[in-house]
Amino acid sequence: MGCTDPFQWTMHSTGHIEKDAVNATYCVYNSDVATGYGVGAFLFLLTSESLLMGVTKCMCFGRSLAPGGDRAWSIIYFVLSWATFLVAEACLIAGAKKNAYHTRYRGMIYAQNFTCETLRKGVFIAGAVFVVATMILNVYYYMYFSKATSSKAAHKTNRTSSVGMTGYA
Repeated sequence: MGCTDPFQWTMHSTGHIEKDAVNATYCVYNSDVATGYGVGAFLFLLTSESLLMGVTKCMCFGRSLAPGGDRAWSIIYFVLSWATFLVAEACLIAGAKKNAYHTRYRGMIYAQNFTCETLRKGVFIAGAVFVVATMILNVYYYMYFSKATSSKAAHKTNRTSSVGMTGYA
């Protein structure tokens, strides 16, 4: 490996096929850096979501949101952000676990013709998509949350009619 080529710095895992006690085949890999990246991405996403919820006090504590469109969008983005966050975290953990455990029982899913490398492609794709979606939704959530907390609700004053109605007795 040359020091001038940064693409050669990445660790490549090699896989080979083994058989277990019931004669089913599965792939075995050497140590891979992708599992560590998956766990790291999980921790960074968890930290960023915790930071955002700490700053905004999870919309439950602190200043109340002013009624209006900004509050409605803030609530919508809050719910969507949490939904995509939970899916992204689940995908990252499942990807890291799958990458660490690798592909087992290829014969049961009729994957005998696939190589070990083919079965491993795209382990973290769904997690990455949901991480990006969570990031975008978090930006919009914070934007509308800050608008809804900084604007004051319109207070209506007690207005009297301009035409005086007096009672005749």
